[in-house]
Amino acid sequence: MTSPMTTVTWHDRVALLTIHRPEKRNALNIALCQELHEALVGALAEGARAVVFTGEGTSFCSGADLDAVYSAEFRDALYGMLGAVTNAPVPVIAAVNGPAIGAGTQLAIAADLRIVAPTAVFGVPTARIGLAVDPWTIRRLSLLAGNGVARALLLACDQLPAEQALNSGLAEKTGSLEDALVWAAGMTELAPLTVAYNKQVLNSVFEPEFDPLTDKELFDSFEACWESEDFAEGRRARIEKRPPRFSGS
Repeated sequence: MTSPMTTVTWHDRVALLTIHRPEKRNALNIALCQELHEALVGALAEGARAVVFTGEGTSFCSGADLDAVYSAEFRDALYGMLGAVTNAPVPVIAAVNGPAIGAGTQLAIAADLRIVAPTAVFGVPTARIGLAVDPWTIRRLSLLAGNGVARALLLACDQLPAEQALNSGLAEKTGSLEDALVWAAGMTELAPLTVAYNKQVLNSVFEPEFDPLTDKELFDSFEACWESEDFAEGRRARIEKRPPRFSGS
């Protein structure tokens, strides 16, 4: 199956999903999020026993396309796709072949496992542009990389190169796409019901779903960022090609 921005190729029972948007360094827009979601659902329906995500060229995914990120439709498409990746009943590996920034980091951590090339780098620079990621992303990042690393990425907008990602636990291995495919192929030999059960327990015990009512304060704060004057200032600054001047309102 091939589409303008997503390609699915098969390696026996491993489905390889490749982001093809090199002119934007594989940045996600609404259509690409929807394509990735549909490609994953289709691969699972066709019997994939493991899935690998990667990016074409030198970037895994440079983040959200800032021409699209300011809309509620983009948020719905992004989080719908990320949820599908996390809840897929088979192992999902992110072969991070280069920068994975913002939504690229979100896609990488939505996967079960990450294998990083030497050029991989992670970052969540939302505070630089007045945006916010949801509570799930912050918790998942903290669980995988550790609270200190998560704080550095989120509060200081630091970046995490491949070696530090490996040392922190954000990545499990270093290697190439070929290494990721070999790793995934080994997983296809395992008992699928057991693997699905193990993943279900890991997700439900360590990452129960946030309840918008129980966790109302978190979700209110998340929405407030998207409705703030700083959000509008970030958008104006981008259009006017100048640094944003945030006021905290």
